[in-house]
Formats: sequence, C-alpha cells, structure tokens
Amino acid sequence: MMKKPFLFIGIIAWLVVSKASAEVKLPALFSDNAVLQQGIPVPVWGTASDGEKVTVAFAGQTETTTAKDGRWMLKLKPLEANATPQIMTITGSNTIEIKNLLVGEVWLGSGQSNMDTRVSIYTKDDPVLATLAATTYPKLRLLDKAHKGWVEATPVNNDKFSALLFTFGTRLQQELNVPVGIILGALGHTSSCEWLTEEMLRGDTACQTQAKEFAQTYDFDAEMKKYESVLVKWKEAAEKAKQENVVRSGRVPKPPVRAGESDLSIGKLYEAHIRPYVPYAIRGVLWDQGEHGTALKGVDQFNVMGALIKGWRKDWGQDFPFLYVQKPSGGGTAWNLDDPTTIKASKFSPLPAQKPGNPDGLYRELHIKIQQHPKTAMVTSSDLGDGLHPVNKSGYGARAARVALCFVYGKMFEIRGPLYASHEVEGSKIRVKFTHVGQGLAVRHSEKLQGFMIAGSDKRFYWADAIIEGDCVILTSSAVEQPVAVRYAWSRNISWANLFNKDGLPAQTFRTDDWK
Repeated sequence: MMKKPFLFIGIIAWLVVSKASAEVKLPALFSDNAVLQQGIPVPVWGTASDGEKVTVAFAGQTETTTAKDGRWMLKLKPLEANATPQIMTITGSNTIEIKNLLVGEVWLGSGQSNMDTRVSIYTKDDPVLATLAATTYPKLRLLDKAHKGWVEATPVNNDKFSALLFTFGTRLQQELNVPVGIILGALGHTSSCEWLTEEMLRGDTACQTQAKEFAQTYDFDAEMKKYESVLVKWKEAAEKAKQENVVRSGRVPKPPVRAGESDLSIGKLYEAHIRPYVPYAIRGVLWDQGEHGTALKGVDQFNVMGALIKGWRKDWGQDFPFLYVQKPSGGGTAWNLDDPTTIKASKFSPLPAQKPGNPDGLYRELHIKIQQHPKTAMVTSSDLGDGLHPVNKSGYGARAARVALCFVYGKMFEIRGPLYASHEVEGSKIRVKFTHVGQGLAVRHSEKLQGFMIAGSDKRFYWADAIIEGDCVILTSSAVEQPVAVRYAWSRNISWANLFNKDGLPAQTFRTDDWK
C-alpha cells in the first residue's frame, strides 16, 4: 500500500515528460533578432512528437510538415529583403513566436584566432574599429555559438564579437543597404583537419592520393624508433628532475602518426562549432585559418581546404561562395601606407642579400592556390599588417567585404592583385604575362621594379632586372644567359616586392618551376 503514492507520482511525472516531448521546439539559432537569408529557400527545423503536424507562418507564407522520429524540417520559399521587423509563428501542439526577424544577407565566419578574437582586444590599436564598435546598427545582427541566439549589433554586443567578422558585416550592410546577419563559429590555435569530418577527408580523392604518395617515402617504423628513443630519454630526465625536486618543463613527446593521419581529433571542431548551424540558409563563408596548417601528415593546406569546402557545401546542400583570408599573415608592403586599410603594412625594404629558398615560398604558394577551388576567392592580406595576429582588423574586414561585393554581389572593381598567367622565354629574356592588372601594372616606392628571381637549367636563382610592358613584365639578369624559370615574392617576408596594379593591390606570389 505504501507504494501507491510513489506510483501515482511516477505517472504524473511521465505525463509531464510526455507533454514536454510533444511540444514543438526549435534550435536556439532560430531566436528573436535573427536574420533570414533572402533569395533562396530557407530551411526551418526542430523537434516534436512523431506524427505531429507543424506549421510555420512567415512573411505571408504558410508551410506545414509532419514530424518523423521526433524531428521535422520544412523550407520557406525564397524571401525578399526586408528591414521591417517581422514575426515567425510555429504551431503544433503549442505555439512559438520568434520576433524582430529581418531578411537580408547571412554570412558564416570560421577559422582560428584571427577570426575568433574579439573587438575589445583590438580597439586600442585600431581606431577605425573602435569607432565602428561604438555604434548601434539596427540592420546588423550577431550570432556567436548556436545555443546562445541572435543579438542586435549594439556597442555592448559589438565589443564581445569577432573583430574581423564584425567589420566585414558592417561594411557589407552599409554597401548593400539590406539587413546583414553574421554567424561566428571559430576557435584559436586550431588546424584545418579539425574543421572537416572524417567522411569529408576520407572521401576526397586529392587528399587520399597525396597521403598515399607521401607514404611511399615516409618511413613510419623508423620514425617510431626515433620516438621511442626520445621518450626513454625524456622519462629518464623527468625521473631525475623528480628526485631532485626540480620542476621540469616541456610536454611528453608525441608518437608519430601515419601518412594522412593526425594526432588531433579530425572533425571535432566541425561538430562543435559548425554542425549546429547546418543547414541554416546562408549566402557564404568567410574563413581565416592557416597558421597551424592541416596537422595531417603529408597532406597540405590546398588539398585539405578543397575537401573542407566541398564537404561543407554538401552538408549544407548549398553551393555557396567561400572566401578565405590569405596566409601567412602580412609580410608585404602596401600601395598606400597612409590608407587606414593598409596603414599597418610593412615598410618597403631593399632586396635581401640572401635569396629566399623553397621553404620560404611554398607555404605562401599553397594558400594562394586555394582560390583555384570552384567559387572560392582569396582576401589578399600580404599588405594589411605583419605577424600572426595583425591588429588592423578593420582593414581585414574592409578588404574581405570588398572581395564579397565584387565576387558575390557583382560590383565592378578589381579585388585581386596581378596574378601570373603565363610566360615565354625570348632568348636571354623572360616575358611574364599577368591577369588582374586592373587599371594597369605599376611599380611602387621605388623607380626600380624588384622581387623577381630567374634561373637557368642549373636551378640557381638570381635577382632579375624587371621592366613593365603593358600587362607583362620583362625579366633579365647578366648572370643568367638562358633563363628557364621565374619566381616572384618567394618568401614569407616580402616587403621588398613592389609590383602592384594601379587599383592598389599587390601582385601575388608565384613560381614557374616545380623544383624541390
């Protein structure tokens, strides 16, 4: 008899839980203050009891679906931009109202610290950013982490948001004059393998081919023996330090990984910071990552980013544009060192006495190549400021918005610096032809054009004399009678390279050889 009250309480609890599970719910990113993407179908989704009918009403549309396996999703037909706040009503066994919704352009920002670091960190060194952040933007909305919900762009909220993505969003909103929503999913000190899933990586032919090719010359067993030897010495030193009561610095040595593998969790950050947004309708992605590379043994940034871009688009079911910030950060001079966008660029310098070698240029080359992937554009950053964490975030945001306005929205202006197209050997000369010359090729900060090296069949490079002829540069060197190869700005630090177009954008690093 004593069990009946507890049985009764259990039944009541079950009824309460059942009622709660029957309620229609939405993920937190469908919150008050959100921006919905214009011009494409807009997915709306959530949870409800199996078989429950769910109706979504917004902007004169009414769409209905039925929950299956506790989940439901429907799509609104393409919406028109609208800066007047509206209400979305979701009805099932209960009714939910989402208020203060706008319709316009939605962008996702992702990557590592240069995307993740907040406005408040940079306002002291970036007066343009400080002015922007102190303003309220009624048509700009911010979303940081899917479980938090959208907020309006007020000085308090601006200060806590991504500095790069915030300045990108303000510029877009001002130029397009429609509501803009910016979504942040980034984390500092991260590698690109953490931002795509195992399925994306293992299903990518280019990544798997490169890993297999690397494995042919990579002796994993030998690396393991080296590791075991290092580990023994580390343990001996650690034990000695312990006995002597000395604090020992340094981490435990990590074991080697096989070709195509990583000692990091592949896909961990995608699941934590990107998956919750899928498939929220967006216009595109702005990416800033690269200093930590791929963390995949034998697989480079060009191929991993190709797999990531394709994988994200597949998961979203959208072939969206993908913009990325060039890495390594900075290193170059700028057309105008007084322009607020490029004021933190490196000062122009003489050519170094020692000509840079392959390791110096390869990393920069890999990042420039990423723009060869379909519907992908690079945000040139070599002239925006030096270092791993450039402080001129308003310049980065302005440059990224410029790329988006042209590449995505059809504005007519140049967004790239001169880009290598082809070359011809003409006796003792090499003629290099460029695209993206804009209003014309130009030399800056000196009467002499510099930054080019040429080599003969002996593969020894020498600084070249260079002159501009139309959309070409003619190269010669008294040390190279029969040149066969050209390199330009082939280094991490390229403050001595001074080819631009008259639109003020620096020429991009290139080489014509494939020498190791």
